[in-house]
Amino acid sequence: MNEYIKNRVHELYWNEDINCARTAIICLSELFETKIEPQTIWSAVGLHGAGGYRAQCGLVEGALMFIGIYLHVLGKTEEEIVSACYHFASAFEQAFGSLSCSKLRPTGFLESDPPHLCENLTCRGIEFAYQYILEHSKPC
Repeated sequence: MNEYIKNRVHELYWNEDINCARTAIICLSELFETKIEPQTIWSAVGLHGAGGYRAQCGLVEGALMFIGIYLHVLGKTEEEIVSACYHFASAFEQAFGSLSCSKLRPTGFLESDPPHLCENLTCRGIEFAYQYILEHSKPC
């Protein structure tokens, strides 16, 4: 799974030049074999720190979008989905130190940054989301 994520993130970043939020949704949908509509992928086009504003991290936003879709497919209630999203955000913040792109990517989005500066963070974030979803999508 880790090797798959590493290779897929690299491919999506370098071959398709898409952001972290869309990369997270695509990778998680492939790992969980869940169809994602193209419109959903387009809805995440500006979610890399709120379009580069350095607000909430796109890895968090993409994972939250996928959690909502996946848990709905599994028949979870809205209340259960909201709770899972809340707990995911809390767990992500504990694991990575922040939900904010400005903290996770402290240099922001400078022209001098190398391309795809967050590739390693993206892999770790998607691996974290994958494990979280595995643990929290089981029947009670």
